[in-house]
Amino acid sequence: MKRSLLRDYGFLIGIAGVIVALDQWTKYLVRTNLAVGESWVPFDWLRPYARIVHWNNTGAAFGIFPSGGAIFTVIAVLVIGAILYYFPQIPREQVASRIALGLQLGGATGNLFSRLYQGTVTDFVSLGSFAVFNVADSCISVGAALLVGAMWVEERRSKKRDEADPVEENGSRNLEGHSG
Repeated sequence: MKRSLLRDYGFLIGIAGVIVALDQWTKYLVRTNLAVGESWVPFDWLRPYARIVHWNNTGAAFGIFPSGGAIFTVIAVLVIGAILYYFPQIPREQVASRIALGLQLGGATGNLFSRLYQGTVTDFVSLGSFAVFNVADSCISVGAALLVGAMWVEERRSKKRDEADPVEENGSRNLEGHSG
């Protein structure tokens, strides 16, 4: 049991650790190479579509609720706790759900570290007129979308299994029409 739990958490922490490292490294590169508000584009033709811009964000992902820094710190801690609590309950076969929670844990932890150690979150990816974001924000969003998709697929699989192998109200299998 202990070995199984360690393996489960190893998978989760492995994914989250890679995300946190990538998130913190990219934020560090932006903070050390661009002044706040300064942008960089490798090719001029790319400017209307994508650029790197140094932005400090005190609110939530994508700059929403800019004055809610303290509440988002508390929310991040609660989300991290919930992921750590529920993760072992997800069957190993549901790999997409497990990856999704690893992405979300890494994103939440990356932005939490930034809030605690910098007092603000460094955002830098600017695509068109969309809000500026960072690696952690994208992992939280991709993880949420992946989790919803995985839950939808699992629900469909479960319904197909139930239709293929119906169970009576009392919990016994319906064996009508089966020779035994």
